[in-house]
Amino acid sequence: MKKLLFGLVALLVLIECKKSDSPVISPTTVDNAESLPPSDSLASSNNFVVYDENKLADLLKTKDNDTLYITNFFATWCGPCMMEIPHFKAEMEKLKGKKTKFTFVSVDAPEDWDTKVKEFGNIQGLSHHIVLFDMKNATENFAQNHTQSWDGGSIPFTRISKGNKIEEKMGSFTAEEFHHKIKSFQ
Repeated sequence: MKKLLFGLVALLVLIECKKSDSPVISPTTVDNAESLPPSDSLASSNNFVVYDENKLADLLKTKDNDTLYITNFFATWCGPCMMEIPHFKAEMEKLKGKKTKFTFVSVDAPEDWDTKVKEFGNIQGLSHHIVLFDMKNATENFAQNHTQSWDGGSIPFTRISKGNKIEEKMGSFTAEEFHHKIKSFQ
């Protein structure tokens, strides 16, 4: 009887996993968080903005204002990157209506921009917050020249800034850690 019951449970799990090729994650809209306007584009790839080094360097510069900037470098193939996305989305919801700008910089290969990155953006409801950057073609010291602690070789990497205060993290955030880091800027 146990074998039959186990077999039925295993079969149900397999059937449920086959129903959808995409992860079952409900998209979240973040209307009040600042999104990236198409006018920022130097080029575009299927409605995403493609940044060159100059545009990305401008994004990473400190700004003399009271907006909180959260810039996360990720790739769709990066497990730790994907694990922290729900934490970012939760904080985006909490910060609705506040002076906050979330930017997710995809360093996926250009051949994945119109497929994997597009699907990820649509599923997660983050398409208006994603920019594309071809990290493989960046100059050798690009990351070192524009961040305090990142060598450009590993992701996820997150830079949080407000005015002259900057915090950077190499590696994945836990939900609690990210929440406390954001609170330290308020």
